[in-house]
Amino acid sequence: MAKALTAKAIEAMKPASVRREIPDGGMPSLYLVIQPKRERDGKELPPSMSWAVRYRFDGKPKKLTIGAYPAFGLADARKAAGVALRAVSEGRDPTAEKKLAKEERASDQDDVDKILDDFLARHVDVKNRESSAKESRRLIDVELRPRWKERKIQTITRREIINLLDEIVDRGAATTANRVHALVRKFFNWAIERDIISASPVANVKAPSPEISRDRVLSHDEIRLVWKASEKIGWPFGPMLKLLLLTGQRRDEVAAAARPEFDLSEKALWTIPKERAKNGVAHAVPLAPAALDLIKALPVVDGKAKLLLSTTGETPISGFSRAKESLDAAMLEIAREEASERGDDLEDVTVSPWRLHDLRRTCASGMASLGQPVHVVEAVLNHKSGTIKGVAAVYNRYDYADEKRRALCAWASLVESITREGQPGNVVSIKAVAQ
Repeated sequence: MAKALTAKAIEAMKPASVRREIPDGGMPSLYLVIQPKRERDGKELPPSMSWAVRYRFDGKPKKLTIGAYPAFGLADARKAAGVALRAVSEGRDPTAEKKLAKEERASDQDDVDKILDDFLARHVDVKNRESSAKESRRLIDVELRPRWKERKIQTITRREIINLLDEIVDRGAATTANRVHALVRKFFNWAIERDIISASPVANVKAPSPEISRDRVLSHDEIRLVWKASEKIGWPFGPMLKLLLLTGQRRDEVAAAARPEFDLSEKALWTIPKERAKNGVAHAVPLAPAALDLIKALPVVDGKAKLLLSTTGETPISGFSRAKESLDAAMLEIAREEASERGDDLEDVTVSPWRLHDLRRTCASGMASLGQPVHVVEAVLNHKSGTIKGVAAVYNRYDYADEKRRALCAWASLVESITREGQPGNVVSIKAVAQ
């Protein structure tokens, strides 16, 4: 009969030149397996010891590996063996149960695709404004899911994160790479908090590009071309571009505007609710006569959402990059037509690269050039911080309604005069820039 193993005896055991199984007399069917140094798949494996239980199930011999020594000490091994043998006595196969449990753990709970869904539902949608959450969803769907859809989160490496960011930078989207970097860092940190992973592959990975503050302001010639090209591309992006220029508001705030937000009576006022404003503060935008006339002339699209600019009546317009490409093409076409009428060389006619957000900056710069105070311009833009800071910012609740109206009306008058001007000289270098 086999002797009962002791902790001291196990510590004194040395590997031999062959594999050995030493039975434990203190727990029948439990064996200490001692493996010598060996080779497997061309690799040398060091000596090792582990625990196993041998039993019969449905008349067939079976072996259940409990675990390695010393992670499993003698007492732990005997306890695990007792649980396994009890299962056998109850008509259950512990080896099959262990395999099934492993398969269930590996089924989908560690799938990146599923964890991304949880991240969006439990973190992004809860802690972000709708516009920010929408952008995070877009980046996940475009940049992350196609790469990692079939992967387990534990298999994502630091090298893969770096390669992902480098590829985005290499296609000319450095700012997008920075946004993706921030998003994946937040995602993996969230996964650590949820005890899904123990370490983040984004740790010590720096943002790929420094953030550069843009200062692009459209010239008068460019404003005129944008206005004429907006008329050329027509509904719905044409009117949207004009409203961006006349009001100075953000792209998504204009694109998703609903008709109930507008008072088109003598008040001529657009009130952006706090739920849609980027800084979470409701914002009153006085409408200059040109903006008011533009809105009144827009077609009414039926739909429960009552959106000002929509092709479906239910969802705001989208596809801004494609619309911008169409606008760039229309601007270039108009510029070349005018150059042809002047007898200029068409090869010299180009249009400088710009972004939709530059219309907001152009509006702000234009109001300032007309002598409007900086704090009024900031009020028009709904900037939460600016020239009025500290205690003054807390107590100053005056929204400069009259001053904002004067500033926007003065700017709209300038835009009208610009768009009525004659043909300009050539403008420089066209390149469509994704928004």
